Amino acid sequence: MAMSKILKFVKYAFKNHPIITNSLVYGTLFVGAEFSQQTVSKKVLNKESFHYDHHMITYFGILGVAVFAPVYHYWYRWLDRKFVGTSAKIVVQKLLLDQFLMTPQILIVFYVAMSIMERKKDIFEECREKIIPTFKTSCMFWLPAQSINFMLIPPPFRVVYVGTCSFAWVNILCWLKRQEY
Repeated sequence: MAMSKILKFVKYAFKNHPIITNSLVYGTLFVGAEFSQQTVSKKVLNKESFHYDHHMITYFGILGVAVFAPVYHYWYRWLDRKFVGTSAKIVVQKLLLDQFLMTPQILIVFYVAMSIMERKKDIFEECREKIIPTFKTSCMFWLPAQSINFMLIPPPFRVVYVGTCSFAWVNILCWLKRQEY
């Protein structure tokens, strides 16, 4: 009985308040990815005593809740209205637009916004150094993931699906961000 009430509430939230629901779910997954990345990279791999970098976790939360989730909400809504259906032609159009139009902008926003929040002197330096390797990696990850999204996931759940995939992707992104080029 309690589970049916939860499912009913979730359905209500996604139907009646999709941007808020998507923002909370996506933001939580985005923060969770950074939290897990810190845990794995510092505690598991290096076996060192450490404190979580709460500033970095907060920065990921801000980007996840206030920036990326709303952008994705409106982006997928536009894509689904402009390109209706799940035929191969439609899916390829959505994939190409998503990967080659939206993704570069998202990656630029990620690196520049993180640099601003980290108060770096040159807010574009990290972006210049890491954008190409990050974009190449994103193509390997997101093209298959988005194929599933555009073929199988119902539109109201696209941001949550992307958020779930982003949990894995942000772990990759966190690792890329920590690399020296």
